[in-house]
Amino acid sequence: MSFLSELFGTEKPIIGLLHLKALPGDPLYYPGGSIASVVDAAKRDLDALQSGGVDGILITNEFSMPYQKRVSAVTLAAMGRVIGSLADQMSLPWGAEAIYDGDATIELCAAVDAKFTRCMFTGAWAGDLGLIDRDFAHTMRLKSALRLDDLKLFHFVTSEGEVYLNDRTTAQIADSIMFNCMPDALVVGGEAPGRGPSSDLVGSVREAASGVPVVCGTGCREETVADVFSRCDGAFVGTCLKRDGIFTEPVDARRVASFMAAARDARERMGEG
Repeated sequence: MSFLSELFGTEKPIIGLLHLKALPGDPLYYPGGSIASVVDAAKRDLDALQSGGVDGILITNEFSMPYQKRVSAVTLAAMGRVIGSLADQMSLPWGAEAIYDGDATIELCAAVDAKFTRCMFTGAWAGDLGLIDRDFAHTMRLKSALRLDDLKLFHFVTSEGEVYLNDRTTAQIADSIMFNCMPDALVVGGEAPGRGPSSDLVGSVREAASGVPVVCGTGCREETVADVFSRCDGAFVGTCLKRDGIFTEPVDARRVASFMAAARDARERMGEG
C-alpha cells in the first residue's frame, strides 16, 4: 500500500485539476482582469469538483500562458491570494503547482500549506518556451529548508510540449529519477493535452519505478478510466471535466459526477471499493 491510500483514501485516486484564470501580469489577464473574478471562478470550480466526488484537487496557474521558466513574484502572490480565499471551502486533500518552476512550486506549497504537488522537477528540456533546465538539488534543499517534510512530490517524466535533451528512453529517465531524486510518485503523459500515454510507455516506467506510484498525467476520460486504472495508479484529470469538454470552460459538476461514477465502478471491478 502506498501513500496514496493515506492521502486520498484510495490507491487509484482521481485528482481533479482546478485551473486558475489568468493572473496579474499574465497576458490573458488584460483587459478587464480582476483578482475578484479569478477567486469567484475558482470557487465555482472547487464546488463542482468537490460535489462531483473527485478524490483530490490540484490547483494550477493553467492560464498563465505563455508559461514562465521562472515564475514571477506577482504570480506567486496572486496564487497565494486566490488559494487563501478557497481554504475554508476545501474538504478534500489538495495541492498546488506553479507550472514549469519547481522552486516556485515549493515556495507556493510552503505558503499555502499544500499536501502534495507535481511539476517538471528534473532534467533539461527544449520546446516552444526555449530551454528549461531544472536544478533539483537546489529544489530539494529548498524543500528541506522550508521544513516541508510531508509534502508529496509527483515528478513528471514526460512533457507535453518539450523534448528531453539527450537520447535516453523515458524508462531510462524514470530509472535515473528513482536513483537520484527519490520521488514520491511519477507522472506519465502523452504527447499533447488529451492524449494519454501508451501502454508500452507506462509499462516501461512502472518497471523502472520499483513500486513507486505511476500516475497518468493526460488523456484520462470517462470512457478510458477503467483502462487507465489497469495500467496506472490514478490520474490527474482536467479538461474532460469542464463544460462540453472544452479547456476554457468552467468545471461541470454533472460531468465530474458521471466521470467519478465510472471511476468508482472501475475500482470496484478491480477489487477496490
